[in-house]
Amino acid sequence: MALRTAGSVLVVFLWSVAVVLGQDGWSVTHTPQSICALKGSTVKLTCSFRYPRGHKVTSTFWFTKIETEDLGQDPEYAGRLEYHGDKKKDCTLKITDLRERDSATYKFRLLTDQEGGTFTGKLGVTLSVTGLQVKVTGGHQDKTLTCITTCTLTDNPTYIWYKNGHKVKEDTSSLYSDSFSDADSYSCAVKDHEDLLSPAVCQKCWSVTYTHQSICTLKGSTVDISCSYTYPSYHEIKQAFWFTKWSGMEPEDLSSVPGYEGHIEYLGDKESDCTLRITDLRLSDSAGYRFRFITSGEKFHGSTVSLTVTDVVLEMDPTSVSERENVTLRCRTNCTLDPITVYSWYKNGQSVPNSNTSSPVYILFSVSSEDTGRYSCSVEGHEDLPSAEETLTVRYGPKNTSVSVSPSGEIVEGSSVTLTCSSDANPPVDKYTWYKKNVTSPKASGQSYSITNIISEDRGEYYCEAENTISSNNSTTLMIIVAGKQTSVLTAAVGIIVVVLVVILCFSGLMWFRKNASKPTNTRDTADDGQGDSSPVYDNISGMAINSTAAQTAAIDDQDDIHYSSVHFSHSKNQDVPLYSTIQLLQPQKEDEDVQYAAVQFNLPSAATQPAAAQAAEEDSSVLYSTVNKP
Repeated sequence: MALRTAGSVLVVFLWSVAVVLGQDGWSVTHTPQSICALKGSTVKLTCSFRYPRGHKVTSTFWFTKIETEDLGQDPEYAGRLEYHGDKKKDCTLKITDLRERDSATYKFRLLTDQEGGTFTGKLGVTLSVTGLQVKVTGGHQDKTLTCITTCTLTDNPTYIWYKNGHKVKEDTSSLYSDSFSDADSYSCAVKDHEDLLSPAVCQKCWSVTYTHQSICTLKGSTVDISCSYTYPSYHEIKQAFWFTKWSGMEPEDLSSVPGYEGHIEYLGDKESDCTLRITDLRLSDSAGYRFRFITSGEKFHGSTVSLTVTDVVLEMDPTSVSERENVTLRCRTNCTLDPITVYSWYKNGQSVPNSNTSSPVYILFSVSSEDTGRYSCSVEGHEDLPSAEETLTVRYGPKNTSVSVSPSGEIVEGSSVTLTCSSDANPPVDKYTWYKKNVTSPKASGQSYSITNIISEDRGEYYCEAENTISSNNSTTLMIIVAGKQTSVLTAAVGIIVVVLVVILCFSGLMWFRKNASKPTNTRDTADDGQGDSSPVYDNISGMAINSTAAQTAAIDDQDDIHYSSVHFSHSKNQDVPLYSTIQLLQPQKEDEDVQYAAVQFNLPSAATQPAAAQAAEEDSSVLYSTVNKP
């Protein structure tokens, strides 16, 4: 790559007129259109845009090669891009920790919610990234040094020259002339970027050059301290190491210092590279690090690289708020991280949706009770190293207030019930009040309300009021229905009666079957000798066979019905014992299918006319049966 000398007259290509591309209300403006920046520095691509009325911007992004590929998704730019624009008119892009491969033409593209609502800035911004080099010209002793770049640096830079690591000149000119010895080393830098030194040059010099003079990095991460060194060619490297403290005659090699074993790694060699890697950084690793090498005849060490190790700290202001207030979260470090990264935000260990920001500040607007929780933050590329959590407390009045009753089920007069009020509030509810609907005065206070020896007048709708220092809230009503005792007693009585009737019916049926099964075929007449006999008295009435005449036979043939006789029971006033008459079917003749029964009538005399024996029989508790048998 050809090198261009930055002479005393620095020509800066700045476009004094903004580049505006647009049609029909669409435009993208870049100022300037071309930028030359130092490797390792930060650049800002200033940009603005316009679009027609009636459109709403839905998406914006930058790209370099393919129009549809967002730079924000390119791993090469991970953690190095910051979009400082918005979706209204600003499209400024910031790129940190520039690398030579970042040199490209950057273009901006926007999309709206209307069909065909897309626009791309056609020319874009051309970015060139360059490092610094020292070019030596002149004779054996009087030489001219030139600090050169591959493009013309923007903003008329001021150059700083270093001899053997010490600042010797600061000028807007990139040239430096002096009388030099072969053992002297020289390097250059640009003002405000003193940590971006050029590699040192010398004929027979000793030098140690660091890419960055100061480094800020995160606790728990890994850092590489990039370093190079030079020495006269006729020397041979015997030992190379890093140290932080110098005590005694020689500094102590870090690799032998307790606590650093397995914690540092020398990535350099014994020729020119002296890069050091430190893993799993701790806050105690913050220190000044220096490289030292020993040759066969000389010793040399470089200046100090300042390493600051920081953890991520979340600051919350305020930490306790009422609903609808705002809360500001700030992700802070004790030093400025390089490069500046994207910040991520977490609640209760889970990522907050759509919360990644390029700014270390995140605002929770109009918080609610759902925003209560533990918050933390992290920087992109180090999501596994979040900050310590800060707890946000949101104060709110009672909500979701409800009433429960115990015991559940039917409430009977004379019993007791307890109503309990529940509510969600922060700070907790400090006052509960109980009310009965349509009754102005409160019934009770406290989270629970017990009604003992309940009566019908206690029926109705009850509700509670929950109150804290923020506000109050009423529950929905709970209906209390009181059942009378008589209803309960009647229900129990009906149940008992039904059970008793079922038992009686079952027992009666059983006895009836037993009597029929054990009934005798012949009984004796107890009409004459029933005196003093308490056993059942039977009257045996046998059916007489009837010789059917022809007419009778015909009549019988025409008559299929069964005829029954009338049985009448006449009781005396003193007769309380039921009299039974058992009537058995007559055995029909073959031609006669009908059954005939005799009419049996019992005429019981009155007590005045009854003989003594009859009265005795009447008072007998026995049952009188009469059996009619068909012959």
